[in-house]
Amino acid sequence: QWTALWQVLFFISCYISFAISQIRYSIPEEMSKGLLIGNVAQDLGLDMKRLRTGRARIVTGESTQYAELITDKGILVVSERIDREQLCGDITPCSFSFEIILENPIELHQVTVEIIDVNDNSPVFEKSKINFEISESASTGSRFALESAYDADVEFNSLQNYVLTRNNYFVLKQHSNPDGSRYVEMVLDKALDREEHPNLSLKLIAVDGGNPQRSGSVNIDVTVLDANDNAPEFNQTIYRASVMENAPKGTYITTVNATDADSGSNGHITFSFSDLKEHSRDIFSIDDSTGLVSVLGNIDFEKEKRFEIRVKAIDQGGLTSTSKLVIEVVDVNDNAPVINLMSLSSPVAEDVPPGTTIAVVNIKDFDSGRNGQVACFINENLPFNIKSSLSNYYNLITDAFLDRETHSEYNITVTASDSGSPALSSSTTLLLKVSDINDNAPVFDRGSYSTHLLENNEPGLSICSITARDLDWNQNARVSYFLENTQIGGAPISSYVSINSENGVIHAVRSFDYEQIKKLSFAVKAQDGGSPPLSSNVSVKIMIQDKNDNAPQVLYPVQSGASVVAEIVPRSADVGYLVTKVVAVDVDSGQNAWLSYKLQKATDKALFEVGLQNGEIRTVLTDKDAVKQRLTVVVEDNGQPSRSATVNVNVAVADSFPEVLSEFTDFPHDKDYNDNLTFYLVLALAVVSFLFIVSIIAILSVKCYRWRRERMFYKSGANLPVIPYYPPLYADVGGTGTLQHVYNYEVCRTTDSRKSDLKYGRPCSESIISLDSSGTQTLTHAQREKPTNQDFDDQVRFIYWYLLESFFLRVCVYIYEIYLWDYC
Repeated sequence: QWTALWQVLFFISCYISFAISQIRYSIPEEMSKGLLIGNVAQDLGLDMKRLRTGRARIVTGESTQYAELITDKGILVVSERIDREQLCGDITPCSFSFEIILENPIELHQVTVEIIDVNDNSPVFEKSKINFEISESASTGSRFALESAYDADVEFNSLQNYVLTRNNYFVLKQHSNPDGSRYVEMVLDKALDREEHPNLSLKLIAVDGGNPQRSGSVNIDVTVLDANDNAPEFNQTIYRASVMENAPKGTYITTVNATDADSGSNGHITFSFSDLKEHSRDIFSIDDSTGLVSVLGNIDFEKEKRFEIRVKAIDQGGLTSTSKLVIEVVDVNDNAPVINLMSLSSPVAEDVPPGTTIAVVNIKDFDSGRNGQVACFINENLPFNIKSSLSNYYNLITDAFLDRETHSEYNITVTASDSGSPALSSSTTLLLKVSDINDNAPVFDRGSYSTHLLENNEPGLSICSITARDLDWNQNARVSYFLENTQIGGAPISSYVSINSENGVIHAVRSFDYEQIKKLSFAVKAQDGGSPPLSSNVSVKIMIQDKNDNAPQVLYPVQSGASVVAEIVPRSADVGYLVTKVVAVDVDSGQNAWLSYKLQKATDKALFEVGLQNGEIRTVLTDKDAVKQRLTVVVEDNGQPSRSATVNVNVAVADSFPEVLSEFTDFPHDKDYNDNLTFYLVLALAVVSFLFIVSIIAILSVKCYRWRRERMFYKSGANLPVIPYYPPLYADVGGTGTLQHVYNYEVCRTTDSRKSDLKYGRPCSESIISLDSSGTQTLTHAQREKPTNQDFDDQVRFIYWYLLESFFLRVCVYIYEIYLWDYC
């Protein structure tokens, strides 16, 4: 039988919302501590790992916890002795409920345990002895109300029958109330005879229906009196009244009335309560003389909603009658809702989607009807909502996306209010913290960065600082800086600059030269420490500023030690005659490249002037006696401090070449040759010498055979012109200062006549003479026009020098042009 009683009977009901279910068990009362109630893991379909990770626990509120959850086994066991009579009293069926809550995700399961009654209580009479004084004149059929027994058990284990010990005068008559309770009366079956039996001793036995059966008894002593043949009678079979809960002591409820046809002492009636339950004895009172019923103690609607009381009227002769008094308790809104926090997920990630359950609260109101109807709400202007999920349970859910950068925490006030009049409410405040998610990329304080840096800086110099901020928190807001992979001139940007990953300071890796690189454009990436990391880029421009670190360089006239170049000025030249133009450049920029020209030294400064901006050398006065002039022109830039270069210009004032040739031998020569040019010249001389020897051998061979024919050729006026060396001329085209040169060479040769000629076209406005390197001979057109009468050896020597100088000059002009082109 015990095994059958302990068998688990359960059912599972599924509800809406976040994994809610309900389960029910039945167990007998008085089970020992630790005995099994049921396997909740199996019945709810949960594994042991879920119970442990979800921190499964039992929530009972303010009531006693009779069950314990063993998460390692997933079972419910008895934790406290359960007395059904103490727990529920007369209420059937008797049960208690609690909730099992799991987290991550939140699950709520309601468990109801029904307590099955065990026959552990015997019927008990309030008094151990009942005394009756009955007149011997009492007629047969007279009824005498007996005290009812009370059995705390219910249903079949409750009071089922009364038994009166066998006697000759009384029989027992049992009655049932509408609520199922029993009461008994002792009926006189045979007239009493005081003279025969002045006293009677009886026993009333109350028997329940349990197995094994239990019973209780009370002794009845009957004293036979002389005649009182009328019993009291109530004017109503049932009295009905109502009373407000929490009514103060002494509050009037109702009055019961009864009459007795007897007179004198036999007609005096006394009122009392009969069969009053133990918990009701201290609540109501009745005046034994007037039958007025009033409040004696505290009336709580939540504990008892209705009272049924039997009222007894007894006269002095011992005759009694009974009536029923039904008192309805009217509920008063005297209980504010009680808010219990079942679960709270704090902190919560800011990227949780709307509809996520944040907290579960349980709200109870012990009042009934409208007084127990509860409405729950939260404070406004919050991204949350509260919804009812199960009876008395509410879910706090997100109503929108959260943003930790806007609100890092919320104070959520949950308020519960009933519908009573006046309404009662209660509230509690939940502190919800929002945890950070890496949802914000670093933001630079500028859209782009631009800075300037003077060239020739020291490596490691701090150029500028890049700053980015991240609205996230902690590691997600830690910003690191990196250079994006960029190529500048075929080299990575890291070979030019570096950046401190912690503070964003950009340093120069090397020294910059404005003439090589004028601007650096690259991108800097700011990356946070989140997972995955977020980043943003910003463009950085570093403008290299020029320093005056380059002196002007003179392009024309070219200073060379190979020959002395002179500018010829006719004696008839007017004032302002353009002698030549000094052309110079400065590879710097801006005002560092603004050049000015000054005449530093001159043989006679009064004869010439130099254009300050264009470098043009013009005549100021004409000195008919001056033949040669040496001018030193200074070219100076506008930098701070300024740099300069000098150039020497030789000027010959003459109308013809022979007039001034002898004067140029006195000019000093600059021996500071260019190393590369010297190398090329030496190489050219070696090649010319080799070709000369070969040519001489060939010419001698031919001349030995045809020397007379050659002699006739020279007598006929044929001559070979000497080609002078002409330096490159300048032309100021458009005022831009750009050198533009055009050289025209025309070579005409005929094999039959042995005639050769070389023409060099030059601007007609210029007159240039050329001296050989020794300064002792000058080749003029007039000399070439004179016929010669030298012998064969002179002719050979003449041909030698002609070939040598012609070839040499051609090589020099070619080398000079290459050098000038590379220099510019």
